[in-house]
Amino acid sequence: MTDEEFIASFENGTLDNGSFHHADHVRMGFLYLCRYPALEALERFSASLLRFATANGKPKLYHETITWAFLFLIRERLARTGSQQTWTDFAASNEDLLNWKDNVLKKYYRGETLSSDLARTTFLFPDKATGESQ
Repeated sequence: MTDEEFIASFENGTLDNGSFHHADHVRMGFLYLCRYPALEALERFSASLLRFATANGKPKLYHETITWAFLFLIRERLARTGSQQTWTDFAASNEDLLNWKDNVLKKYYRGETLSSDLARTTFLFPDKATGESQ
């Protein structure tokens, strides 16, 4: 599936929910950030992800802090390279963003913060020193 088809099927609700895993979320965020200015990408991706979750009968799965934090991390990584990247290149050099089970947000957030109702509905700033171990 091309990037354009991937985005279109996500936005129009025809993307198979069962095949939209964490790495696919990261890819979609990457694609939005490559196509739109950062704030517009944040708004569009968040709204589309909420619509996607709702269309699949799981509106409570949308998590604003996780969504925004990953988009901010993707944006930072893109900015640090200073050049256009393909998804394949980006994924290969940012494998830590693709791992959901032991995801990178554990370095920045306490578990109880991310599991809170407030974090689900409102972006919360990181509350853990990056040098701390889990």
